[in-house]
This record gives sequence, structure tokens and C-alpha cells, in this order.
Amino acid sequence: MLTAIQARNAKPKEKAYKLTDNKGLFLHIATSGKKTWRYRYELPPGKESTFVIGEYPVLSLEAARAERVALREMVKAGVNPADARKQKRQETIRARKAERQIAENNFEAVAREWHQQQLNRWAPATAKAVLVCLERNALPFLGDKQVDQITPPMVLEALRAIENRGALGIARKTIQAINGVLRYAVQTGKATYNPAADMRGVLKAQKVQHRTMVLPEEMPGFLKALTAGDIHLTTKSAIWFTILTAARSGEVRYATWAEIDLEKRLWSIPAERMKMKSPHIVSLSKQTVALLERMKILHGDKGLIFPGVHYPNKPLSENTMLYALYRIGYHSKATMHGFRALFSTITNEAGFNPDAIERQLAHREKNAVRAAYHRSEYLPERIKMMQWWADHLQSLEYDTDMTTKWAPGKP
Repeated sequence: MLTAIQARNAKPKEKAYKLTDNKGLFLHIATSGKKTWRYRYELPPGKESTFVIGEYPVLSLEAARAERVALREMVKAGVNPADARKQKRQETIRARKAERQIAENNFEAVAREWHQQQLNRWAPATAKAVLVCLERNALPFLGDKQVDQITPPMVLEALRAIENRGALGIARKTIQAINGVLRYAVQTGKATYNPAADMRGVLKAQKVQHRTMVLPEEMPGFLKALTAGDIHLTTKSAIWFTILTAARSGEVRYATWAEIDLEKRLWSIPAERMKMKSPHIVSLSKQTVALLERMKILHGDKGLIFPGVHYPNKPLSENTMLYALYRIGYHSKATMHGFRALFSTITNEAGFNPDAIERQLAHREKNAVRAAYHRSEYLPERIKMMQWWADHLQSLEYDTDMTTKWAPGKP
């Protein structure tokens, strides 16, 4: 019988050779020096085969003999060790595949895959908001569940938890996100049924609350408070720019100098940053241009127009402008979005074309037939309207004899 010392001291030769133990076990030494334990057997009787047990010294002599005993019993039972190993490998592959499929088909994995698929359709702020909504409100309840095993009561449990916090608006956003994920699961063959589609009417009714806006008669006081307010100049300028252009705050926060043509006095917002995913042109009044000239002096004419106060390489945070309104005494009295409604109210009362106003606000025509025949930008009229709007705002805060070099909030 072979000894442990012989196995350890075996050296490679010009040709491969073997050191025999007994009962079919031997140590094979390759010319490279690699040593492997092998078992020789006959199955069927008269047909000799060799089975590689393992590598030495990972597998010791004692362990190799124990493996040989098991293999001899297998051969006596008529089972070919090579076939048994192949079958075991196939079973392992199937088990790993099943585990991987389970991991890939749980709600969290599918949700993140769905979210990635939507990135080219959403603005960065929207993408972030949807992901945060899922992570905070859906994944704690559904994250580890297989998408093809989720039931309406499971979805309802997540929604009720949100409602119990009194966050009815978040509950609605959450069910929209869950529905999107599970619809995607059905579309990609990961599930055959979308339980979120059956949740209509299950949420508590939410009292509709219109966005707060400053009333027209309150604007003089508001503009004076804004100009005199102890607010960082970049933030104050961003608020003024939002009011002057009637744009959405998200469009302003991510605005770049590459989108601005000061000579033509136009701001061209690309489709990917617009809520309706259509490019939008905003006419810039003389006052707005003056504001931009000041921002150019402050931050240069590259990159973001209104960089973050603490992180210049990032845009102003979502709530910076809103908190600035709170700081000057307009908590629950004004929101940034409310100035779009104010613009619509005042320009409509002033007699401007309602279609031009809606186009300025980048609202989508709800009537499909009307929209098909109604694609005009109304740019000439909007140019006049935006200059009138800026002049109107200027007249509310300053004497009407101010020059056109006026910029909101004296530098």
C-alpha cells in the first residue's frame, strides 16, 4: 500500500506515471508535477474505466481512501461514478439556475430593472423620486416576494401602512409605481398577473388641494419681501427667474448655459428635461436677460446657471427655493408652482391669447383632435407677452421709470 510520505515525495518524470495503493486507488503524477487521486473500476464487467477523485494534496491519502470506499459501493450497485458525477453537476446547475431565477424574479430585482428601463423617459428628479418611493414604501413589504406570487392583499398591506401615516398622496404614488413594476413583470414573462391592477378604489379618498399661490393683489408685497429677504443671491435669482419665465422649478434648477441664447433672447429646454417630453422654447424678457448677465458674473457662463449653494457642481436642491419662500414669511402662502397659476391668471385677465399662454406654460392639449391641428408655438405673441409680464412685475416693485438694465434684487 502507498504511504503518505511516498505520495508527498513523488516527483514528476519525463513521462506520467502512477503510484498504486490498493483496490483500484492510485496516485497519478503528471509531467507537470500535478498529482491526482484516481480510481480504476470495471463497469460493465470487462470494461475498464478511470475516475478522477481529486487533487493531491488538497485531498489527502486518507480522504482519497474514504472516497474509494464509497465509489466501490457505487460500482457494486451498478452505478457508474462518472455518470453519477455528471448527474450531480447537472442537478447543481439546475439548482443554481433556480436560485438565480428566484433572485432575479423577486419584486426588488424586477423593480430596479424596471426603473432602469424608464431612465431615458424620465427627468433625473422624477427617476430619483420614483426610486425613493419604492425603496421607502414598497420594498419593505414586497421586496423579497416573487413577482408571480404577489397577491392583492400583499399590495394592500403596503398601501394601508402608508395610509396609516396619513400620507395619502404618497400612497397613490406608491401604487402607481408598484403597478408599473408588476405590469413590466407581466410584459417580460416574469409573471402572468398584475395584482396591482385590481387595486382601483381601494385607497382612501384624498381631499383635493390646489397649490397655494400668491394672489395678484398680494404680489407687490411679496416681490418687495423677496427682494429684501435674507436669501442667498443664487437662490433669490433662481426664484425670480422662475417667476419671470413661468417655468417649472425643476426646469430652472437644471437649466444650463448651453440652453441659453442671449442674443436671440431664447431659452431652449430639451425634451428630456420637460414633463411632457417635448422640447420647449421660452422667450426671455430684457429683465430676464439682465438677471442672466448677473449670474454670468457670479458663476461664469458654463454648466449650470443656478448651481447649488453648498455644492456648485450640483443644481439647487428641490426644496431650496420653497424654503426660501418660508424664510420671507410665505409658509403655506406660496409655492413655486403657484407662480405658474398666477402667471396664467394675470395674462388671461390682460387679454392675451389663451392658447399662447398654455403654450408658454408647456401644457399639453388634452383634446387629441385639437392637438393635431394646433401645433403652433405662438412665439411672436409669446415674446410680447413675456416682456409685458416682466414689465408688469417690475412696475409692482419699482417706479416705472427704471431702465431696462433692471435685474430683480439689486446686485
